Formats: sequence, C-alpha cells, structure tokens
Amino acid sequence: MMLVIDKPAGLPVHRGPAAKGRVIPVLTDHLDALRFGLPRRPEAAHRLDKDTSGCLVLGRHPRAMAQLNQLFRDGRIEKTYWAIVEGAPAEDAGLIDLALAKRSPERGWWMKPDPDGLPSQTRYRVLGRGILDGVQLAWLALEPLTGRTHQLRVHCAASFGPIRGDEIYGDAPRDAGPGLHLHAQGIAIPLSPKREPVRISAPPPPHMQAALAACGWSGDDKLS
Repeated sequence: MMLVIDKPAGLPVHRGPAAKGRVIPVLTDHLDALRFGLPRRPEAAHRLDKDTSGCLVLGRHPRAMAQLNQLFRDGRIEKTYWAIVEGAPAEDAGLIDLALAKRSPERGWWMKPDPDGLPSQTRYRVLGRGILDGVQLAWLALEPLTGRTHQLRVHCAASFGPIRGDEIYGDAPRDAGPGLHLHAQGIAIPLSPKREPVRISAPPPPHMQAALAACGWSGDDKLS
C-alpha cells in the first residue's frame, strides 16, 4: 500500500518554478525505480521542503493514495520532527500558537507571523541543550498540529531563534548546501482501526549530527 523513504536534504520532491531552465535532480525522477512490480510508480502523499530530510510517505496505487490523503486531511497521522534551533527556549515543552500568512505576493511560499493569518499550532519539547562554535543551541522535537508552508521554520524563528542553517528565516548563507537542521524523524500511520499504527523513524542526516551531539544526542535516533 505504501512506502516510507528517507528523503535526503537538498532534494526537491517535485520540479517547481526554481528548476525552470536548469537540470536539478528531483525525487520524482527516481520514483519509477520504486514500482516493485506494480504498473504505476508511487507518488508522494504529503510534502517535505527541499532542505528538510527524513520520513516521506509514498502511496503505491490510487486507492492507497486516497486513504493516505484522507488520513493526512483528518490529522490522524502523527509526525515528529527534530530541529536544532539557535536559541534557548525558556520552557522545556509547550505549544506554539501563532497564525501565519504569506510574507508578500512575490514570495508566495515565504511566510510570516500575522494575527490575521491562518491558525497554526506546533507542539514542542526540548530534548537537549548545548553550545557549538560559541552558539547556544537547543534540540527540539516538534509536532505540527497544522500543515502551513514553512510552519516549523517560522514558529521556531519567532519563538526561540532560527533553525540552524535556515537561509530564509535565519542568517545562514544562501546556496551553502543542505545545511537546514530540520529532520522528519518519525511518523505514525493508522492504516487499520483494529491495529496499532505503523511507526517509522529515520536517523538524522550527517550534517545535523555534530549539533545533535553537542546537545546530548548519543547516536540513538529513537525518542525516549
């Protein structure tokens, strides 16, 4: 019914306007290799930003896509992201409740906090704290309760400090490679009402591991 892949940071899921006129690898270029005997290639059932790594769900056929899309729409699929933020959250856990709107018509996918925007909520938990290269860091587990564009990036930047490596909402240099420290670490999918959800996790990518270690990560990607 489905595949869950570990998408690399820096790989777009779809070919968008930024790829016009340029030869840029995208995930959809490789999906034919994942048919495994079915007549159609799988398709992404949700989205991840280009620079976000981790768990991405693919539906293997139209019936599967319909069921997965409904589960995502109903908010029944639990998603956990790991992020390294450059800051020091005052509380170890909480809820970010901050409406978001488009920053400008010219940058339709860039967002900003706006009380008149769409309701947006993210649960967070601090998993560790540390210092790397003289910068105070916090390792967060994030659970988006809504699915706005760049929600986690804007919520973190507005509440604690930018996610490490963020070119848009932080001060990371542009085009420096897949440096965003945001990773779709785990997902739980309730395929059957009579069974426990299917739970999948993906280990953090290499570019996040030094910052994670500075915050106390020991190499175990499971949430305890």
